[in-house]
Amino acid sequence: MPPSSVHRITKYDPADRDEHGRYTGTEDTVSDHGPVEAAYLAAIAAFAEASDIDRLEIREPAVTGFVHFGVEPPVEGHGLGGLFPPDLTGCHDGAEVSLPVALELVRAMLRDQGAWCRLEVGDVFTVHVGWDQYVYVGSDRPCADAVARTRELGLFPEPLTASPYAAEFDEAEVTEPADEDFWTRVRTALASRQTLLLEETYVRNAARWHRLTLENLDTVRAGLGPRALLTVWPDLTPDVGAVLAALPEEGAVEFVWEAQEGMISHAIVDDTEYQELAAQVADARAACALPLDERHPLLCAVLPDSDGVLRARW
Repeated sequence: MPPSSVHRITKYDPADRDEHGRYTGTEDTVSDHGPVEAAYLAAIAAFAEASDIDRLEIREPAVTGFVHFGVEPPVEGHGLGGLFPPDLTGCHDGAEVSLPVALELVRAMLRDQGAWCRLEVGDVFTVHVGWDQYVYVGSDRPCADAVARTRELGLFPEPLTASPYAAEFDEAEVTEPADEDFWTRVRTALASRQTLLLEETYVRNAARWHRLTLENLDTVRAGLGPRALLTVWPDLTPDVGAVLAALPEEGAVEFVWEAQEGMISHAIVDDTEYQELAAQVADARAACALPLDERHPLLCAVLPDSDGVLRARW
């Protein structure tokens, strides 16, 4: 169950809304990177203090992928520089962070630079950042002092029945756990195919790729990120030229290739970029092209936690 007390926190005066609730005032819909942004963070901190919260879980983290979803220009590291290393180690579904780090994550989301996540403490406390500087804070307590503090900061806390970004409104696309039965099926497929391609999505729009064999399966499995989405594909083909020649005349695909040194890379490309792609993969030793829609992998599952429970929501 979501928290019982939810407030929408914004810089938009309710007096400046029309009969449909649309804001008609003059406030900008982007962060000022200054005192108003700081007021948002202070308000969230006040709600956290009133709820006795000093640590939160990262849920459903996402970064910019093929399409940049932020309104501000993208920045290196998706706005997460200084919080996580470039490979985003430590940023995964279920990762626990301190309140100061959580507030910096909120700052990155307010700036719309390419990172998003839910911040939650079970059904006790939640922070969701929406479009246009809308923030939704949920608590299992009324938090009257935090509501008053938010008003003192010049922001407008409005009670709601629920956050529109509550996970309860999402329907999981993948519900199969990557349990022992899943790995048995992977081994069976390897016995006949010799090699498979594993896509390890550890954050939405961020993936690592592995060529699986019976010999390296256990090693790869041991290094997978927590709660990762695992998608198994047929292996790369050594005839890179044939893969390039078969690319569709229109539209975009995900092109995956293995360099001579063994590193596997991927890129979303369309028909305007094929010539540049061909030059980039001229020395590749294997490749494949995967569709962006109507994807039909061999297997797809999500890593459960160490107790066997599947908690990630993909």
